Amino acid sequence: MNDQGAHDVKVYISTFSEAFQNRMIKVRDLILQHAPEAEESISYGIPSYKTFGRPLIYFAGFKNHIGLYATPSGHEKFEKELSKYKQGRGSVQFLMKEEMPYDLIEQIIKFRVNENASKFGK
Repeated sequence: MNDQGAHDVKVYISTFSEAFQNRMIKVRDLILQHAPEAEESISYGIPSYKTFGRPLIYFAGFKNHIGLYATPSGHEKFEKELSKYKQGRGSVQFLMKEEMPYDLIEQIIKFRVNENASKFGK
């Protein structure tokens, strides 16, 4: 992980309210826990993580929710579990007025880490 990317993500998170920051820090920690080799940066204006030079997962803060972008495959794999949340193609919204499903997010991260490793690992 490069230090500039970590700095940029920390700056991004710091621009939100404490409640948002706490949730985004937890999501970031889960990503770094399960993908410690991930390249962390800001891409498309939001925190971005890559493994093997390929997109792994992104997240972003909005007015009333945190968006998670695990590429279409991450959302397809967990379609049933994510069905109660508002979604777009390759994205899901976790409303601030609801509990964050950290266990589910962790499962999605692990899936994407394994997927990238099997497709792009040496």
